[in-house]
Amino acid sequence: MFSPADEPVRPDPPPAAVAAPTGEAVPGDDATAPHPSVAEAGAESVGAKFDASVAEISKAVVGQPDLVEGVLIALVAGGHVLIEGPPGLGKTLLVTTLAHVAGCDSGRVQFTPDLMPADVTGHSVYDLQQKAFTFVPGPVFTNLLLADEINRAPAKTQAALLEAMQERQVTVDGETRHLPDPFLVLATQNPLEQEGTYPLPEAQLDRFLFKLLADYPDAQGERSILDLYVNGTDPRDPIGLGVERILDAAGVRSLRDAASQVIVEPAVTDYITQLVRRTRSWPGVEVGASPRAGVSLVLAGRAAAACRGRDFVIPDDIKDLAPAVLRHRVRPAPDAELEGVTADALIAAILDAVEAPKGRA
Repeated sequence: MFSPADEPVRPDPPPAAVAAPTGEAVPGDDATAPHPSVAEAGAESVGAKFDASVAEISKAVVGQPDLVEGVLIALVAGGHVLIEGPPGLGKTLLVTTLAHVAGCDSGRVQFTPDLMPADVTGHSVYDLQQKAFTFVPGPVFTNLLLADEINRAPAKTQAALLEAMQERQVTVDGETRHLPDPFLVLATQNPLEQEGTYPLPEAQLDRFLFKLLADYPDAQGERSILDLYVNGTDPRDPIGLGVERILDAAGVRSLRDAASQVIVEPAVTDYITQLVRRTRSWPGVEVGASPRAGVSLVLAGRAAAACRGRDFVIPDDIKDLAPAVLRHRVRPAPDAELEGVTADALIAAILDAVEAPKGRA
């Protein structure tokens, strides 16, 4: 799904836009450390860091290449990821390994029907000595948050997480507190169980940049997992497996800034617009993608191009990423679902029907 595409002949690129500011320092960051410039983290540098990160994560997370590449592209794009798949495929291991390679903090919340918003965001506790309320941060105050089985949480908890995902902040007792930068939610849901679950509202689904599908590894990958245990190594310990740190929080922000400089030419923008608009009128689609889907394709396309060592987006970047960006935003009509038509099948048909611009575009 995220395989590199053939690169066309490149004409002289137009001047790049000015980099966006990286934001204020956050607790836990070394605010005095020099922030790498966008020039130092150009597309080629992003590609090298991406390849190195994939290689390191793959030492621990075996048999999930598309998943590994997808979450790394989302990290560079600054978007959240919803991972759907049965249990036992290493989703928790992926987050801990990604946090180690990216040099970021990580946290985990096991979502249950009795989970309260304060269990995620934090709460105020009365300090008898200070005679004042003190805020105790919740697990959401981290860089990479694993929201395990997110569809088991009730509406109140979903609303609290929605603010964190969209605004990168939480409001507790009337006071707003900003989350660390970078902040990425990696949420999982099990498609096999529906009892005791709360379907995610469309507004929350739309906040996820990608919906990635975790599938069982092939025979060779599954054998490699067993070999790790047979050899006495613990795959849950990235350091013990020799997984090296490639980035840090400032480095992730630098890659994100570099991706924001990637060129998206008008023909590619027109292509994205046509794809998104066709989802709203395509036969068999009950609900199509919102304009945020087009924004997500631009952000993801820029990140993917930078991760592939290019400073411009090509149509194949958009075609590769469209299923991950659109599958949770396109709802098949009931009659289409009865016939076994999936969102992925509808998206594939739309991609075939909409002509992509030629060359670099």
